[in-house]
Amino acid sequence: MAIVTWDELLQGEELAYRTEVRAREAGVVPIPDGLHPRVLTALADLGLTGLYRHQADAFHAAERGDHIVVATGTASGKTLAFNLPVLNALAEEPKLRALYLYPTKALAQDQARALSAFRLPRLRPAIYDGDTETERRWQIRKWANVILTNPDMLHVGVLPHHDRWGDVLQNLRYVIVDEAHVYRGVFGSHVANVLRRLRRAAAIYGADPQFLLASATIANPGELVESLLGVEATVIGKDSAPHAARTVAFWNPPLLDEELQLRASPLGEGAKLLADLVERGLRTICFAKSRKAAELIHRFASERVGAELAERLSPYRAGYTPAQRREIERRLVEGELLGVTATDALELGIDIGLLDCALSVGFPGTVASLRQQWGRAGRRSKGLAVLVASEDALDQFFMREPATLMNRRVEAAILDHSNPRVLDGHVLSAAFEAPLDERDTAFLGDEALVRAEALAESGELKRTNAGYVWAGRDYPAARFSLRSTSPESFAVVEADSGSVLGLVERERAYSTVHEGAVYLHMGEAYLVLGLDHESHTALVEPFGGDYYTQAKKETMTSIERPQVVERRLRMEVSFGSVSVTEQVVGYQKKSIRDQATLDLVPLLMPETTFETEAVWYLPEAWMLDGLDEMPRLLGALHAAEHSMIALLPLWAMCDRWDIGGLSTNLHHQTGRPTVFVYDGHAGGVGIARRGFDQLEGWVGDTAGLLAGCPCESGCPSCVQSPKCGNLNEYLDKAAAFTLLQRMAKGAP
Repeated sequence: MAIVTWDELLQGEELAYRTEVRAREAGVVPIPDGLHPRVLTALADLGLTGLYRHQADAFHAAERGDHIVVATGTASGKTLAFNLPVLNALAEEPKLRALYLYPTKALAQDQARALSAFRLPRLRPAIYDGDTETERRWQIRKWANVILTNPDMLHVGVLPHHDRWGDVLQNLRYVIVDEAHVYRGVFGSHVANVLRRLRRAAAIYGADPQFLLASATIANPGELVESLLGVEATVIGKDSAPHAARTVAFWNPPLLDEELQLRASPLGEGAKLLADLVERGLRTICFAKSRKAAELIHRFASERVGAELAERLSPYRAGYTPAQRREIERRLVEGELLGVTATDALELGIDIGLLDCALSVGFPGTVASLRQQWGRAGRRSKGLAVLVASEDALDQFFMREPATLMNRRVEAAILDHSNPRVLDGHVLSAAFEAPLDERDTAFLGDEALVRAEALAESGELKRTNAGYVWAGRDYPAARFSLRSTSPESFAVVEADSGSVLGLVERERAYSTVHEGAVYLHMGEAYLVLGLDHESHTALVEPFGGDYYTQAKKETMTSIERPQVVERRLRMEVSFGSVSVTEQVVGYQKKSIRDQATLDLVPLLMPETTFETEAVWYLPEAWMLDGLDEMPRLLGALHAAEHSMIALLPLWAMCDRWDIGGLSTNLHHQTGRPTVFVYDGHAGGVGIARRGFDQLEGWVGDTAGLLAGCPCESGCPSCVQSPKCGNLNEYLDKAAAFTLLQRMAKGAP
């Protein structure tokens, strides 16, 4: 076991905070009596003589026939909690089937290894995903009783061809949904509909499978299951696993320019810490927010250590071949590697052995995600967890107010399966899979029949005596992605290879893949050579320059349907539907090194309009007293909007790039100064609603953010936004703080 030698590293002006988290003893109970003898033998062979209390609770709830969600911390044995009911059922009746769903292929590989370790006779696990050879697919359908796949494959490869899967569906006993907290926002809204289609398809074959879900600790596990599946679930949330003691440190890169609040690179600081820790023999994982960042930290760290030690460092990210990734995982588990730089591909529950230290370079977006990363280290003996701050507003807020992060409840996972932009494709897909009628609302929700009627009016569905059926020749599931709310997307194509890097919704394409834009894909930079509006393609090439681009947009927001209007914080606050009209009129080139503006290029793109959900508020005259002269009024509203957008991810599991906003001194409908914060995805996925519901806490946090930032007139750590359509013009930090403080107090 490594000797803990990090104390001398955690010193100096960079150390913003340090605390010690005490170890926790396990709560162990006897293995349940009702287990099949073969399962009991397998557990004994693995050295298991008892279960954590939450594992036993999950087993008993599953035996009662409940749907369950296990929402406990990292390394708390969630895998065994959902495997045990499955293994027991299959030991008693091997003809039964179980379907395991994972958000990534690597997780499915990891679970297949975990299942094989039980060495149970008649347990036949198999992975069925895009990499599965065609000739093996029918064999898997025929003989595997545990099939490991992902939502995308279920959507296009299984449900549209359910006639081939009849035996699997007829005997489907359990569906496992691991890493359920990943299914939020647009992706989660789509996956909710895929899971509901699966329930419907199973019912057609006479099955009613139980769903066993596992999630990181989130604020609303029961609500998440109801949103995903339309069923109630028993929540197993009291973690009884042991936890080793842990040192937690917040590391803020040193200031280079006090006036501009410019700090040293967090990548350089992360690399320095990584190198110092591995030189002390401490096995360390360092998480970065992009592939490029992970590669740079690896390179910088390798340059700081000797050649022999550099051989024991490795990056790990998406884009490697499966064989390369398996080899890195093997070297980690067996202790050959001392240091790994990773994207969040390793944040999820892959078993990577026993590590001493976990570094997070940049707040990963949610408290739940940060705890997942920190949980990778110190599983058996004392661990070290470090957050290295970027200049982002949220990161700097935590450096100044560490208690707001350490004591904070994890966020709620938000999705909206009934968003028409998401639901329509699934209604078409369901009608292709089997005629759709009012009985299907039990699975797909009441809104599905409303949308079916509308789709019949447009000619995409046909009314028949059996119900609504698909009117086309192809199958509709192949027409849309689970990652977008818009069927009208632009393909991003690499010019040399012709490979498609990804899809961008039309609403976002004009601001992210216009000609001359620097486009980031999986952390790699590409320069957009051209955007073809007819073929809906953006042609790109790899880009090694030292600048990034920011679109200049003109935005207008119109209120369509207020759904809730309340007096909150002594002002009028609304939630409802709005339409957002945007037009890109230029873009800025900005230096990566110091954010200096290098060039402003004029550009005129087509207007886009999309309907979404928003929260908006109308500050009272007394709140704006002394701030109501132009341009100060505009600066106050604009800076308040930016800082509120920066803090909303604390309340909903989202990224600031999922949120848009508009502030105006005189809105054409309200006739007053108004601030809008809206979902950046067409139709909305519940983010703005979460902001509306949590308004008081959200405004209070935002006032605290501005109070604590030491800059004089506004900086990237408080009111400046990397996605501002006005290029951060007209921002008044002091006026915004006065306004938000008055709002938070809610009294004149």
